[in-house]
Amino acid sequence: PVTIVSGLARATRSGILFKGGLHLEAIGGLKVMAFDKTGTVTEGRPAVTRVVALGPRTEGAEAEVLRLAAGIEARSEHPLAAAVVARARHSGVEPAPAEEFTSLPGKGAAATIAGKRYYVGNHRLFEDLGWCSPELEQQLEGLESQGGTAVILGEGGQAVGLIALADQPRPGVRLAVAALKAAGVRRTVLLTGDNQATARAIAEAVGLDEHRGQLLPEDKVAAVREYVGRYGPTGMVGDGVNDAPALAAATVGIAMGAAGSDAALETADVALMSDDLGRLPEAIALSRRVQRLVRQNIAFALLLKAVFMALTPFGLTTLWLAVVADMGASLLVIFNGLRALRAQRGARA
Repeated sequence: PVTIVSGLARATRSGILFKGGLHLEAIGGLKVMAFDKTGTVTEGRPAVTRVVALGPRTEGAEAEVLRLAAGIEARSEHPLAAAVVARARHSGVEPAPAEEFTSLPGKGAAATIAGKRYYVGNHRLFEDLGWCSPELEQQLEGLESQGGTAVILGEGGQAVGLIALADQPRPGVRLAVAALKAAGVRRTVLLTGDNQATARAIAEAVGLDEHRGQLLPEDKVAAVREYVGRYGPTGMVGDGVNDAPALAAATVGIAMGAAGSDAALETADVALMSDDLGRLPEAIALSRRVQRLVRQNIAFALLLKAVFMALTPFGLTTLWLAVVADMGASLLVIFNGLRALRAQRGARA
């Protein structure tokens, strides 16, 4: 217990909050690390780069697309939604008043504006609705090939607008991924609701081994369970409401502590309070160090008692010597366990 508590205290000093010693022990044995994209691998501050009105080109059509999309997205908590609303306000466009808002997890949202039902969301949503047109597919292909993300606006059976956004990988993510591989993590994976082209571009940019795009929350859960069955203990890192089921399904769920949603933080077993993925290799190293200290303590205590039991029949021990050895062993085990409080050589403070 002293060793585990010391390890938990050391982790907390480094901005890694474990919800118990069990998770501290488990994270050292992870074979796969899966990541959400927006807000986890990327900064989570996407910016609108382009607004396109589909169909007839009329004056003010782009502003109308932005007004309608912002009216729906104003009710959403997703980072992409916040970026659309921010762009509208920055451009002096007032979001349209929306009613009967409906969230579509992993796809987008819908709402009624001026008596019409509008949908705003990703490519998968419009494929499911059957509203994809050749013009829309052409626009999306060009955007996705560059690693961008699209928010599509549709009404009345067709897409009427497209909003392109871009997000940048967090600084140091590539180094963190390389450190995880050096620490023995066999597979690193990107799981995202974005399209496959964007997922591939981000995964290649940060050095992840595999990517899976256009995933719904339940698809992420299925993917995590697949990795657990194929490779063994699997960690999942996420920050949003949509990531909570996958965090619960993972061997160790890890939430971004500052940017993470309440649902993600409550579900996760570990929280990175500084939103720094570079803490993950440190957490794994700390876990393995704690386990080494625990094994040393158990081995030392058992060996010492075995020696005294072997010497006792020969009259080579006394009661007081046995008491001193027993208490001495306890104190040595405690002091050895407290070594977990010390920063590891080369570890970040």
